[in-house]
Amino acid sequence: MPINVLMPALSPTMEKGNLAKWLKKEGDPIKSGDVLAEIETDKATMEVEAIDEGVLAKILVPEGTADVPVNDLIAIIAAEGEDPSSVQAGGAPKAASNGEAKAESKPEPKADASAASQNTTPGGGHMSYERVNAAPEGAQPSGAPQGGAQAGPGGRVFASPLARRIAKQEGVDLGAVQGSGPHGRIIARDVQAAKASGTTKAPAAAQAAAEAPKAAPAPKAAPAGGAPAGLTTDQVKGFFAKDAYEEVPLDGMRKTIAKRLTEAMQVAPHFYLTVDCELDALMKLRETLNGSAGKDKDGKPAYKLSVNDFVIKAMGLALTRVPAANAVWAEDRILRFKHAEVGVAVAIDGGLFTPVIRRADEKTLSTISNEMKDFAARARAKKLKPEEYQGGVTSVSNLGMFGIKHFTAVINPPQSSILAVGAGEKRVVVKDGAPAVVQVMTCTLSCDHRVLDGALGAELVSAFKGLIENPMGMLV
Repeated sequence: MPINVLMPALSPTMEKGNLAKWLKKEGDPIKSGDVLAEIETDKATMEVEAIDEGVLAKILVPEGTADVPVNDLIAIIAAEGEDPSSVQAGGAPKAASNGEAKAESKPEPKADASAASQNTTPGGGHMSYERVNAAPEGAQPSGAPQGGAQAGPGGRVFASPLARRIAKQEGVDLGAVQGSGPHGRIIARDVQAAKASGTTKAPAAAQAAAEAPKAAPAPKAAPAGGAPAGLTTDQVKGFFAKDAYEEVPLDGMRKTIAKRLTEAMQVAPHFYLTVDCELDALMKLRETLNGSAGKDKDGKPAYKLSVNDFVIKAMGLALTRVPAANAVWAEDRILRFKHAEVGVAVAIDGGLFTPVIRRADEKTLSTISNEMKDFAARARAKKLKPEEYQGGVTSVSNLGMFGIKHFTAVINPPQSSILAVGAGEKRVVVKDGAPAVVQVMTCTLSCDHRVLDGALGAELVSAFKGLIENPMGMLV
């Protein structure tokens, strides 16, 4: 049977990807583990491997194609013993030369795991596959219903994405279509057959709604005292002279940042807790530890600790000391973790990555420091793997190096908090009834109120402050 190669989902949030480059060409033999193509996501360029063997019979999506939806058919592999030249789009063999009618099988991205062989695990680096078995027209699979479409819980009709798309375009009522796919699932040829019969048209109102062009969404109401929100492109451009600006198209990363952080502000109820942390003891300990670092064969120190390394470690330990805060929101429940996973914002051209330090509570400062140097270098080269920047319970965003004293940060879903770290500076404070000069750093924790109540957030910030001001606690 021919094997359909589908656009893989390389992360839980991926909806589309850019097919950057094919590393195999039509006619090339394919072995399991061979790298077939490079796929660009919003965050990185990933190599994807074959998980089956055969010959690359047909490339359906040329390299350089942008915004290819997940599970779209992009290529066909002819299985062992099949003639690659006889395979056509959808995996069906070409019609016989003697004119005998053959069944046509359209590409059907499978949602049924029992009918497809695929791997779309985030970061798995594998293509998605679908084995195609072209059944004679009218053949009924075992267990399929004999009437209309088989409905699941809640009256859901099981149909492939392609079948749904064709039904919407043609005004076909899926509820009256006989499914011939696995377990009675409606596939494209079923919809086409129903359309040809003319007996399963959708109600006129529904058909008109499906065929009517979508109207541009109305702008959202302006917030009290603020500028209008939700303006269209043309509306925004209308405020300015045409020669006053240049248009910069959004890349995938910028689109994703805009979408996810807008959703975060709309969905996660933020509140903020600010604390001043004295740094004098930490700076002295940092100087001592860096001075005692061993040297490698080239004379370079084995590590060089930054203030941010201490911040990461302190957040990791604080989460484990306040275990109720070491959690995230999951729609109808809270997920509480045994170890701390701390993301760290790394700015790059056009956006940012947030690689995650796993088990930050257990790792030494030197290990955290070296991991962050590696993450930062690969983030700027867009070489991070999805599993290295996904997940996490909290994040650290440090703008102190830019001289920023205080700011608030937006929580990065699915995380439940983010710590905004300002610059350390000399300030005059009162100690023992007398003025004294100390180095102080202002930090603000943004909290998701669905997970952290005010008192719980305050407890977490207090634990963090205690570790920063008594840093020896991070070494034991």
